[in-house]
Order: sequence, then structure tokens, then C-alpha cells
Amino acid sequence: MMRTLFQVVLVFCLFGVFAPLGATSAGKRPLTFEDLFGMKRVSDPQVSPDGKTLVFTMTEKDVEGNSSSTHIYSVPMSGGSPRQLTNGPTSESQPRWSPDGSRLYFVSGREGGAQVWWLPSAGGEARKLTELKHGASGLVVSPTGKHLLVSGSVPPAPPSPKPPDQCKAKIIDSLLYRHWVSWKDGEFSHLFVIDAETGKAKDLTEGFLADVPPISLSGGPGYGFSPDGQEICFAANTEAMVAKSTNNDLFSVPVTGGKPKKLTTNPANDNAPVYSADGRYIAYRAMERPGFEADRYQLMLYERKTGSIVSLTGSLDRSVGVPSWSDDGQRLLFVSQDEVFRSIYSVSLVGDVERVLSEGTYSSLTIVPGGQLVFGRQSMNQPLDFFVSESNGTKVTRLTRSNDERVSKIEMNGFESFWFDGAEGDRVQGMLLKPPSFDPNKKYPMVFLIHGGPQGAWTDLFHYRWNAQMFAAPGYVVAMINPRGSTGYGQEFTDGVSGDWGGKPYVDLMKGLDYILQHAPYVDPDRVAAAGASYGGYMVNWIAGQTDRFRCLVSHAGLFNLEAFYGSTEELWFPEWEFGGTPYEKPDLYQKWSPSRHAKNMKTPMLLLHGELDFRCPIGEGLALFTALQRQGIPSRLVYFPDEGHHIGKPQNAELWWSAVYDWLGAYLDEGRG
Repeated sequence: MMRTLFQVVLVFCLFGVFAPLGATSAGKRPLTFEDLFGMKRVSDPQVSPDGKTLVFTMTEKDVEGNSSSTHIYSVPMSGGSPRQLTNGPTSESQPRWSPDGSRLYFVSGREGGAQVWWLPSAGGEARKLTELKHGASGLVVSPTGKHLLVSGSVPPAPPSPKPPDQCKAKIIDSLLYRHWVSWKDGEFSHLFVIDAETGKAKDLTEGFLADVPPISLSGGPGYGFSPDGQEICFAANTEAMVAKSTNNDLFSVPVTGGKPKKLTTNPANDNAPVYSADGRYIAYRAMERPGFEADRYQLMLYERKTGSIVSLTGSLDRSVGVPSWSDDGQRLLFVSQDEVFRSIYSVSLVGDVERVLSEGTYSSLTIVPGGQLVFGRQSMNQPLDFFVSESNGTKVTRLTRSNDERVSKIEMNGFESFWFDGAEGDRVQGMLLKPPSFDPNKKYPMVFLIHGGPQGAWTDLFHYRWNAQMFAAPGYVVAMINPRGSTGYGQEFTDGVSGDWGGKPYVDLMKGLDYILQHAPYVDPDRVAAAGASYGGYMVNWIAGQTDRFRCLVSHAGLFNLEAFYGSTEELWFPEWEFGGTPYEKPDLYQKWSPSRHAKNMKTPMLLLHGELDFRCPIGEGLALFTALQRQGIPSRLVYFPDEGHHIGKPQNAELWWSAVYDWLGAYLDEGRG
């Protein structure tokens, strides 16, 4: 049942809920919103020092309460049923073992404000450790057990004038003044070292006019201890205007405090430092091109004694994830996107790269004492669970079965991969997902999904926002194309979207659609919709001014006027790279690829969804497009969320989002409706 409409300020007209089909021929049902938000979402696996116990977090959504809760669970590495360890009135997260296994630290807001707590492993009540004024996050435990690291906010220095108590004005002196969904108000995130016994905190980056960890483009917590616990390495961006810079560098500082020492001079992005167990090296990720947030990450090795730096993955045309050292210290392991999968790789200290696990979507890689690997694995028809394998990827065993009972009652097909010739004859990959109770002799409507980024990709995973099974559940074929700009196909392919937003990527998508209609006779060519978010929303808006081949369109957080977008977004390095500079210095590409310049050609009915707190793709973009559509009499609807940002996170808002999307697609794609 659809919730009341108090969540939105404007809904162009009331709409009903278009329900998915009933039970399938196999006795199973299609995925529903209740199923999707009833799924238990596991994350952050941490193995005990003795290798016998895995702890992790599990998040559950409460649609009626419009909230979510996260608690900590444990499961034996030998197998068994999970046991809930925390059950506070608020969520708990970031479980971390002490080196001797006697304590389990975590972050909780159970007494107001996020602080570090700990549980005795032998049993007992949780105890509060810290009293940081502005809260704690990013918990890391020293290898010696004597100290902890957290990040926390500190007030601006010098402070800005304070508005009167009843005044909601903000005084802004410089960029970057807001980020993602929150205002910075001049504050910095600093790095604090905590005494593990007393909870006493010391600001290790006091006077440092930079965020630790950086506001964006980081990996993992962004900092860590040396094996002797005497030094800390962290990433930070110390440029004068962070809004236009991707120049994160690595710094080191003694655990007792002092002036941070800069370790890297690369003008591009360095992050995710991890010390080797013998203390000789710091492994980290680095990009080569300043200002480009989607450049290839290479795995670098910094020798602490000499300061020499080498790349271990120069021969791998893939971007490396956050690295982990193998148990013997002779290899580093990481996850990397590999076409529509996310594979686990290892690399030796001389640069020999091997694929350890492939043909799956892996994440949360953790090394077990003794050499085994723990990781999350998921697919388009299976939510994420945790598995353990030998160090070489053999003998994979499942540790958790978080949603088996629910999933067993739902019919969800796997994807089918296909390749075709895109723009200029380049090979492009796509995926097709058939609906429940698929009958090859019938004609089906199709939803053509377009991913965001633009440097992103559709992969074989169970996505909780743009869930492919949810789009298939009403009886639709779902198409997902990875046009140029997509990651996982080599850096040259990823580079292909920059400066060419509506060019060859658009051709790739249209050629992919042509290929599907030629090779999938069960798709009705007269009942095809396109839908996307962020860059995908931009592309939907671009499509609206270029072609009328779609029956209807769905655009979430899409860009409309690129010149206006530049002045209201927060991470300026992004548009300046994508369009070659600022719009007042180099206006050509902003104007060339702006959907607003083609608004007069738009004809296709369009659903727009946008959040007021979206500082990445600001709300003005959605409002301007809705005005253009309405002014020309084009059927259109705007669903405006005053309390959401780039993503729709609150359960009742998400329920409304899916209701609006289903209703719009059903009105134009379903026979006998509209």
C-alpha cells in the first residue's frame, strides 16, 4: 500500500501503485518492494585474531518506522548460525578486534553522538570509551592494542561570525562549503589518536587546514598504524581550493603527535595507505592525471627507508581497489572491476598479477590469520553474503545465509550477456534480464536502464537502489548497456566519455538498443522506456531532445543545463575535467552537450525525480527541465523529495519512489493502460 504523500512537497498529480504480477508458474513470486526492503544487508566483515570468529554488521529497514538499524553479529568461521552481539537503542557499526582478541570495539550513538564503545569478548556489557565533542568515525585499532584512531570534526579556525540563535543564515567565505548532502560550515575532519584504556584523545592533525580523511576520492578509512604502533600514515588534500583539486597525498605523523611529514608528491590522487607487517613498505593507490576522478588506480609500493616508489600494477589495465597484505607479506590482494564482474586479484612484490577469483561480484576482502580469504559475494539475483576460501581462491565455503528463506520464495532470473559493435566499431557489452514467468512466445515491454557516473558500470550485483529485478518484476525485460565511459573495460574505454557526453556514448546506447530489438524477438519495439539516474538521468534528458523512439522516460537527478550545473555543484574538478575548464573560459562543450539547448525538440512523456539535498546534481536542474516540459505541454510529472539527496534513502521515500516509477512505466508500457 502506498504511503501518504507528506514526504513530498510537490507531486504533479496523484498516482496509484502499479503492482507486480502475481505468483509465477513455478510457484514463486516476483520481487516486491516489501521483499527488497525486507532484505538483511550485511557488511564490514572482521575476522578475530585467532581466525575462529567472523563479526559483521547487519542493517535492517523499518518501512513503518521510516528508519533503519544496524547491529553487530558474529558467526563461527567453521560455520553455524549468526549471533547478535549488540542491540542498543541506536545503531552500532565499525566492529574492530583488539590484537589479543579480548575486546571488540565499535562505534555507537546510544548515549547521543557517535562514540567508541567496547565489548569484552568473554561476555559482558558494552562500555563507553570516548567522549569526543563532535563524534567519532573511521575506527582503526593499533597493532599493539594501545591506541585507536578515529576521525572527528573540529570547528573552523578562525571561527566565522555566528548568526543569532533564531537565524538560519550561513556565512560562507570559500569553496568548498557543502558536500554531497551536508554543509561543512567551515569545519574540518581531523585525525584523533585514542588511548585504549583511558579513552583520552589527542588531535594528531591539530592546526592542519585539511580534512583527514579527504572529503572524497579516498579508499578505506584513509589512514592506518605502522606495525609497531609508533607511526600513522594518512591521506589528505592540502590544496588551497579542494573543490577543484583531486590532489590527495600521503603523510606520516608519530603516534605521539608532531608535524606531519609529506610522503608523496604526485599531483594526482594518492590514498588507501596500508603498512606491510614487517614495516618496510606502505602500499597505496595512485592515479596519474590531476583533476580526473576516474583515472586508473595503480597499486604503488613506497619503501619507508629510501622513499622509493614503484607501481606494481602498471601492466594491469584495470583500476585497483583498496589493497590488503597477504598473510605472508609476499603479495597484495585487491578487488577490481572486470567487465560486468568484480574480481579478486593478487600481485607479488615484483609486479606479477594473478586473478584469484572471477566470474562473480566480490567485495569486502579480508585476510584471515593463516592465509584464508573472507569476502562478500553477490549477484543480480542473490543479495550479498560472506564466504571464505583458501588463499588461492579454492575451497569456497559460505559463512552467512542472510536472506535465504525470503529469496527461496522469489523468482529472479540471472542476466544474459551480449556484445555488439558500438560507435566507430568498438565492442560494447550489455546485459539482458528477463522477467519472472518468461515466455519466449510472448511480446514484452522493455525498460532500458542507463547507468550513472558517467564513469560507472552495470555489474552483476544486487543493487538496493536501481535494482534490476525490481524493474523486471512487473513483467518487463530489462536492458543494461555499458557504453564508453564505463569502467572495467580498460582506461581508454573509460576515457571515451570525457568531452563527449552526448556523442559516442549516446551512439553506443542506441546501437545497443538496435541490437536488442534485432536479436530479441520477444521485446516489443513499440513499448520501450528509458530510465537513468545522475549521468544516466542526464542521458535520459539528452535522449529526450534527440529521439522519440521511447514510449516514456524516467530521469532521476539528471542534469539539464550544464552551465548552470557548474555554478551550483560542489566538486568542481569533475565538470572542469569533463568539459575542459570553466563554462566562462571554455563554454563550447558545456553548450554543445547541454540538454537544455534541445528542449524545443522534446516530445516524450517524462517522469522526473529529484532531492532538495542533492548538492551533486542540484535540484534546480530538475525544476528547470520540468518547467520546459510543462511549458511545451509534454506529459510530465515531478516527484520532489525535500529530505533526500542524490540517493533516496528513507524507506517511505523509497516506497514512494518505486510507486511513482511503476505507475509511470505502467501507464505507457502496459497493454490496456494509458
